[in-house]
Amino acid sequence: MQKLRLDRQQLQALVGKNLVLHTYKTLPSTNQTLWQLIEEGAKPDVVIATQQTAGRGQWGHQWYSPIGGLYLSYAIAPNIPVADSFGLTMRSAWGIAMVLRDRGIPVQLKWLNDLLLDNRKLGGILTETKVKQGKISQAVVGVGINWTNPVPETGINLTSYLAKITSLEMLAAISIQGIDRGMNQPIETLLTAYEQLLTTIGRSVSIGDRKGIVVGVSSTGYLRVRLEAEENTTTDILEIPLKPGSISFGDK
Repeated sequence: MQKLRLDRQQLQALVGKNLVLHTYKTLPSTNQTLWQLIEEGAKPDVVIATQQTAGRGQWGHQWYSPIGGLYLSYAIAPNIPVADSFGLTMRSAWGIAMVLRDRGIPVQLKWLNDLLLDNRKLGGILTETKVKQGKISQAVVGVGINWTNPVPETGINLTSYLAKITSLEMLAAISIQGIDRGMNQPIETLLTAYEQLLTTIGRSVSIGDRKGIVVGVSSTGYLRVRLEAEENTTTDILEIPLKPGSISFGDK
């Protein structure tokens, strides 16, 4: 694993706090490396690479990770119930989106973990956790954001949008600040704020032979879907929760 020359002092100054940083030119996976460092007894906060050879997305998908993108993993110790695990991803995605929006970049969200810009994929979040005594004792939040790297037709990078992100250090600091912002947001206000950025609200979905409309997200990250009433029945309209990964909207 080759180390990356990244200006740590600049990054520390941009983040506004001291962090234990491990930076590399190329890694198989920043999440994997951060877990390895933790297991070896190190106390790292952040691992950053300019390229991944085996990057991972949600549900086992490969994350295309060419040079020019940001690939960052951030260690946190949330100490929250296991049922709230999806909420960590939701908080991180919302926080990063808000810090980018503060810089004039109108990022939106696709449930649960995607950052969108102009309805194209800008980045994503992969959160992995360890559980102790029924609570999430340790989590690694992985972030991939397209900066100057080439992207597929369904993607977009910040450079093509002419966003004023002038360095990898700046984008890394934005990601770290965003995760911190999301983790510190009270869940009552986070849900409303998250839903305001969510492009999935109002989308039509099919659940078996029933049709429904996406109406929101629960505090545990489940999608709230209101099913349409069945024909020739007097049954009330039913709202059901859908676990992340249980439905696809057919786009990337």
